[in-house]
Amino acid sequence: MSSLLAVDLGLKTGLAMYGGDGKLIWYRSHNFGTTERLKRAAHGILRGAPEVTAMVIEGGGNLALVWEKEAAQLGIEVRRVGAEAWRQQMLFPREQRSGGDAKRHAAEVARRIIDWSGAPRPTSLRHDAAEAIVIGIWGVLHFGWLEALPAALQR
Repeated sequence: MSSLLAVDLGLKTGLAMYGGDGKLIWYRSHNFGTTERLKRAAHGILRGAPEVTAMVIEGGGNLALVWEKEAAQLGIEVRRVGAEAWRQQMLFPREQRSGGDAKRHAAEVARRIIDWSGAPRPTSLRHDAAEAIVIGIWGVLHFGWLEALPAALQR
């Protein structure tokens, strides 16, 4: 079965894994602290998940190249996306007036995705994990794994 990994890039990284059915499987947040630790982690995460066939990354620079290099070695299709692109599709304009507003509303959308997917509910949801979840549903739509946003997620 294919899966998609969504990455909200940074040394503090949000990760979300989606199954081929378009539903969220797991999500987490991790503070890698250094680029070297991020490199080792990216290698381990992608090699430990052989079902990953697609990846969506929000962010750029040297950290994105770390993930892209690992993905290329494994034949994983990668799409970089800017926050403005996924936010435009997933959030109302009034919810994007500031970065803080966008993060808060992304967390609300992420919680609906968690419920719709039947994934375990968080005790707390860090903004990087929440954004990875929303980036992931954007990726599932982008790659055509879902034809449209499920009714339970539409607003």
